[in-house]
Amino acid sequence: MGRVACIDIGTVTARLAVADIRDGRVEHLHKRSTIVDVGEGLTNTGVISAAAMERVLTCVDGYLAEAREMQAPMICCTMTSASRDARNSDDLLSEFAKRGLVAQVIPGDIEGRLTLLGVCQDFPGRLVLVADNGGGSTEFALGRLGEDGLEVRAIRSVDVGCRRVTEHFLQAGDPPAAADVAAAHAFAAEPFNAAVHDLGLREAGAERLVVTGGTVTSLVAIDAELVPYDSSYVHLHELTREQVERLEARLATLTVAERAALPGLQPKRAGVILGGAIAVSEIMRSTGFARLTVSESDLLYGLALTVEAACCGTPSPVSWEPELTPLV
Repeated sequence: MGRVACIDIGTVTARLAVADIRDGRVEHLHKRSTIVDVGEGLTNTGVISAAAMERVLTCVDGYLAEAREMQAPMICCTMTSASRDARNSDDLLSEFAKRGLVAQVIPGDIEGRLTLLGVCQDFPGRLVLVADNGGGSTEFALGRLGEDGLEVRAIRSVDVGCRRVTEHFLQAGDPPAAADVAAAHAFAAEPFNAAVHDLGLREAGAERLVVTGGTVTSLVAIDAELVPYDSSYVHLHELTREQVERLEARLATLTVAERAALPGLQPKRAGVILGGAIAVSEIMRSTGFARLTVSESDLLYGLALTVEAACCGTPSPVSWEPELTPLV
C-alpha cells in the first residue's frame, strides 16, 4: 500500500489530501479544506492580490507540515481556474519553489479528467456525466471506468463558477436585485447550453449527473442543516432541481451576513454561495437532468490515484504526468 499527498488550489478553496492506495483503489483518504479565496477581486484586476497570496502561502505551509507529519513521501500540487487566469500566477509558483514545492497550473481538460477519474470510482462500468463546479470554472466530463481504465467520451471547461458569477453580477446589492440574479443566470446559461449542445451531452445516454465542488456540498448541508458537517451524509446524496431552485431562491433573499449564519454553511462561503447555486441550477437545466448526485470523490481523489501511478512508474490513468515533490 502506498501513501501519497496532494494539494489542489482552486479559486475559492485550497485542499489537502493524504491517501492510502492499494491495488489502484483509495483505501483511506484524509482531507482538509481551507477557504483562501485566491480569486478574490481577480475579475476586476486580473491578478492575485497580495492578501490572497499570503492566505494561500500560509495555508500551503500548514499543509506541507501536515503531510510530513503523516509521513507521505511525495506530494503533488495543482492549481486551477484562478491561476490559469491571473497574470501573476508565476509569482505564486516562485513562492512555492522557495519552499521546495513544485506546483502545476493545469488546463481545464486535465482538471475534468482528474475529477471524472475520482467520481467514477463509485460507479464502475457506468456512463456518468460529471460537472465539477468550482470558483472560476465548471468542467463537464462524460465517461466511464471500465476494465481497461478510464474512458473519456467528452470534456469541456467553461469559465463559469461561483466566484466569477458573484464578481460579475452579485455585488451591487446586498441582497442582490432580481435583475442582477437574472443576468447571472443568463451568463451561466449561454456557455453551459453551448457546451451541452456541442458535446451532445443530452443525447449521450449518461445514467446520472454527478456534481462536485464546494457549492453543491454546501447546498446539501444547508438543506439538512448539517452541524457539524457530515461527509458520509453528503457523499452520494441526491438533490432535485426543485430543491436547488428553492435553495437558490432562499439565498437570494438574504444578505451575506444572514447567509453566513445559516446552519450548514461555512461563513466564509456566504459571499459566493448564491453565485454557485445559480451555476448549479443552470447545469441541471442545460443538461436536462431533474436530479443530481453529489460526490466528494472529486479531483483530489483522481489526483491521488494519478500520483500513486507516477510513484509506481505505471501509465497515467488520465494521460497526464504530475510533478512530484519529495517530502522526506
